[in-house]
Amino acid sequence: MIRESAWLSALSTLAAAKWFRNAERQTPVLKVTDFKKLKVWQKSHMMVLGIDRLIGEIRGAKYSALRSQLLRSAMSVPANIVEGSGQKSAREFARFVRIALNSSTELEYHLILARDLQAVRAEPCLTSISEVIEVRKMLYGLLRYLHGRSGENNTAP
Repeated sequence: MIRESAWLSALSTLAAAKWFRNAERQTPVLKVTDFKKLKVWQKSHMMVLGIDRLIGEIRGAKYSALRSQLLRSAMSVPANIVEGSGQKSAREFARFVRIALNSSTELEYHLILARDLQAVRAEPCLTSISEVIEVRKMLYGLLRYLHGRSGENNTAP
């Protein structure tokens, strides 16, 4: 009986040590109290409003899919920032930032397509593309920050 209890004690000590090792490896808790204070969210929200105005210029049923994709990919950027900011760890937040980065790349393509199809005027389209690129740079900066918080070094989307 004594041997059995010593074995159980050793086993519980090993289990506790394993739990502590795992707890040390856990990604630090990240608290974003208000996503509206994030500059990248503010800028991406303004970008969506600009895209909404831009697609108002696109006429004809022929371009309905393009209008839809422009708005969907634009809205995805700030929406993923919001969803990521509600996560418990920097690593989880970074996953949503990567999705936002991919959506910004998709949005840039749709803007280039709209310009090349002459569905929109070139000047406002180029302005929107510049905004998308600026938001993407901010997202990369946020991703670098989050990777620093989570102990990761990879900044590729």
